[in-house]
Amino acid sequence: MQSITSAPQGLSEDQSRRTRRYLIQMGIRVVCFAGAVFIDVTWLRIVLIIGAVVIPYVAVLLANAGRDRSSREVPVVPPPQPHALPATPTSEEPPGEHHPVIEHVPDPEDADPTSGDGGSAGRPDATPDREENR
Repeated sequence: MQSITSAPQGLSEDQSRRTRRYLIQMGIRVVCFAGAVFIDVTWLRIVLIIGAVVIPYVAVLLANAGRDRSSREVPVVPPPQPHALPATPTSEEPPGEHHPVIEHVPDPEDADPTSGDGGSAGRPDATPDREENR
């Protein structure tokens, strides 16, 4: 079973697992008793009787042992390493002093030959050209 957490399994799951294990062991005990009654081989009969006597003790110990203390190890995914920042440019002028200005140059293909303003009158998204301060 795959797990994405290291949290222990639920209490009801643990109880049902312990109950199932206890019932299986008691079933094996019944088989040991039946085998001891019907088998005529002496050494095998003694082994089955010892099994029928010892199995209940072990079954009760395991059933009452409580929750499993085992922890599931979940692989840890390391966080991604941050990328190094680019080196700062070395120039003579201090940062913030130089502001490049990009001027608008109208594209000759966008110009509407029927309008005299270079094609911006018919377009609602067009803004008049402004010259930026330097």
